[in-house]
Amino acid sequence: MRAFFAVLPPAEVLQDLAAYLEPRREADTERVWRWTRTQHLHLTLAFLADLPDWREEELIASGDEWAARQQPVRMSWGGAGAFPDPGAAKVMWVGVTGEETRRELAAWSRALRDQANHAGADVDGQRFTPHVTVARSARRVSAGRWVQALDAYESVEFVVDEVALVQSHLGEGPGRSPRYEVRHTFSLG
Repeated sequence: MRAFFAVLPPAEVLQDLAAYLEPRREADTERVWRWTRTQHLHLTLAFLADLPDWREEELIASGDEWAARQQPVRMSWGGAGAFPDPGAAKVMWVGVTGEETRRELAAWSRALRDQANHAGADVDGQRFTPHVTVARSARRVSAGRWVQALDAYESVEFVVDEVALVQSHLGEGPGRSPRYEVRHTFSLG
């Protein structure tokens, strides 16, 4: 199964970011960017390109043990960037404010990747940058002005007290977008 561990924000945070993004979406008159649907906005901690179905229960059990040892964190989203870089971007994102929160999320990412690897998943090994993907392009494009426009955003602070294991069903959502299914929620603390 194709899946990921994620922070799923409260509805009011999603709506606030969606409202901020709306005029930017409208300004993209050439439709260079595929803007992330509001219900798909999340912060990925670990991406599992392939998790054997029969190992899911093992991963959930180890994830529950991990979550019990963690404490909730306060988080806000803000700042912006692009991958691989603003001069030739395929992805635009909004980041996480606060160095301490970013360090904690990086530690969570390492632990969850290790657990997924131990459970036999094919785990993405790219360097972790805590972010929320807001748009994608099919080709590399200059995104400097877009990143600059997104950089002023800052969400309200919210508490992250759970992490979700989400299955991604490619092409099964509206407009052939992915359909996300929360398989398990890990309560922190």
